[in-house]
Amino acid sequence: MRSGTENIPGIVGFAQSVKLAKLGYLKQIEKLRDKLIEGILKIPNTKLNGAKGERRLCNNVNISFMNIEGEAIGGYLDAYGIASSTGSACSSHSLEPSHVLKAIGLSDIQANSSLRLSLSRENTEEEVDKVLEVLPKIAEKLRKISPFK
Repeated sequence: MRSGTENIPGIVGFAQSVKLAKLGYLKQIEKLRDKLIEGILKIPNTKLNGAKGERRLCNNVNISFMNIEGEAIGGYLDAYGIASSTGSACSSHSLEPSHVLKAIGLSDIQANSSLRLSLSRENTEEEVDKVLEVLPKIAEKLRKISPFK
C-alpha cells in the first residue's frame, strides 16, 4: 500500500456523523421505528422481517404482507406521498427476490410481498401516523383483489 492524501471530506463527514449521533437522534428514530412496526403488525397476515429492538437498525422497517405484492403496496403508498421500497436495500435494482430476505429464511413469495420503510431524524410522529392510517386500508383493498388466498 502506498501512502497518500488523507480522505479529508470523509474524515469531516464522519466527525459530523458522530456529533449528530450524540445529539440523541438515534433514540428519536428508534421510537418512530418501533411505533411503525407495532402499528403495521396489527394488520392481519403481516410479519416483521429481521430482528426487533436493539438488534435492528434504528431506521429500518421491513414487513412481509402475506399474499400481496410489495410493489402494489408501494404504488398505493406513493399516491399518498409516502416513499417506500420493496425487498431489501441490497437488491433494490433487481426484480429477483431479495437474497438477503431469502437468507433469513423467507420464501420467494414472502420476499416479494415485503415492503421496506426507512426513517430519518427528519421524520415526524405525524408522518408515522399517516402511514398507519392509510396502510391498513391499502392492505385490505389489495387482499380483496389478490389471486393468492
